[in-house]
Amino acid sequence: MSVTKTAGGVTAAAGFLAAGCAAGIRKKDRDDMAMIFSETPCVIAGTFTTNVVKAAPVLWDREIVKLGTGRAVVVNAGVANACTGEEGMRYCLETAAKAASELKIGEKEVLVASTGVIGMQLPIDRITAGVEVLAGKLSSSLDAGTSAAAAIMTTDTISKEAAVSLQFSDGTKASLGGCTKGSGMIHPNMCTMLSFLTTDAAISGEMLQKALSAVVPETFNMISVDGDTSTNDTCLLMANGLAGNKEISEENDDYRTFLEGLLEVCTALAKMMAKDGEGATCLFECDVIHASSRRDARVLARSVVSSNLTKAAIAGHDANFGRILCALGYSGVDFDPDKVTLTLLSSAGSLVVYRLGVPLPFDEEYAAAILSKDEIRCIADMNAGSESASAWGCDLTHEYVSINADYRS
Repeated sequence: MSVTKTAGGVTAAAGFLAAGCAAGIRKKDRDDMAMIFSETPCVIAGTFTTNVVKAAPVLWDREIVKLGTGRAVVVNAGVANACTGEEGMRYCLETAAKAASELKIGEKEVLVASTGVIGMQLPIDRITAGVEVLAGKLSSSLDAGTSAAAAIMTTDTISKEAAVSLQFSDGTKASLGGCTKGSGMIHPNMCTMLSFLTTDAAISGEMLQKALSAVVPETFNMISVDGDTSTNDTCLLMANGLAGNKEISEENDDYRTFLEGLLEVCTALAKMMAKDGEGATCLFECDVIHASSRRDARVLARSVVSSNLTKAAIAGHDANFGRILCALGYSGVDFDPDKVTLTLLSSAGSLVVYRLGVPLPFDEEYAAAILSKDEIRCIADMNAGSESASAWGCDLTHEYVSINADYRS
């Protein structure tokens, strides 16, 4: 196999170091800053929020990505540095300058990211002190990558990381890994909330951006927790070329291997975020099959996992398939309801609840058992073509409201 799942995250690839630390930004006594650093220069790619209101770090990083190279990322949790005006932009510069000084690199080689409460200014003295601590703790160990993944969490309940090994046509092996955070305010229109991906594969900047732009719509853009698109969505991909493979500069077999590995890592991270939605008890996947176009399949699947009524029904273990049909119907895709078949599945079994426009009788207890597992799927067969797509979400519980009602307190 050209792509194999491996352990680790952002430090799985050669030449990448990471660290996490407690800088005192969050009210809770836990790590709240992370750093990722490449020992050699990288080509970089990125995707960012489409929200008109963009956080200062998003504006900073977009300019760095345009330059095409970078070596370090500094991330803080607790304060989003969004809606903060010129002062927020100045703090991005001060953070980058401090990291550049500590790491002996250029300011324009440092990317920054923030997550947390919108409308608050960063405690820049704590941020710069944290940068100094992080620079002294950097390590290439897998544990260091895990520490960085944990340090960027906000309402997340678990850290999220994944990695794969790639084998190219000349026998050269490379690694690709990443970490992400996201639990609430998740309805990406570009990528995820915060996602950092690293690889030691040699690949041109053009092909790196092409790969990321191809994978994001199929993975991070196919998740939804609560329908809110963040001000801070950032996905960064860094490649330092230390694997020694022939540089990927065109859409050849090696590019397709790289694309497959990137898709696997991003899919795993996307599903972790959906399952860890605020207050959630399960991962809810919708697979749309036999749609008339790929676009239709994507729109239909995302509409179902974004439906609050469907999510509430899943939380109540209620096989109210009318909620799913309703979400398909208002998606904006034209289809024939009399051709639709719906199936609910989990490790407890499977159940066809609606076939070719006709509701089917079913055992409510069996249906509830299927919907009581921590991973649930709905297959929506549109019987209209040959295209398919999957989207991932979670159930909607009372706990989601409790978390967000008290978010700033």
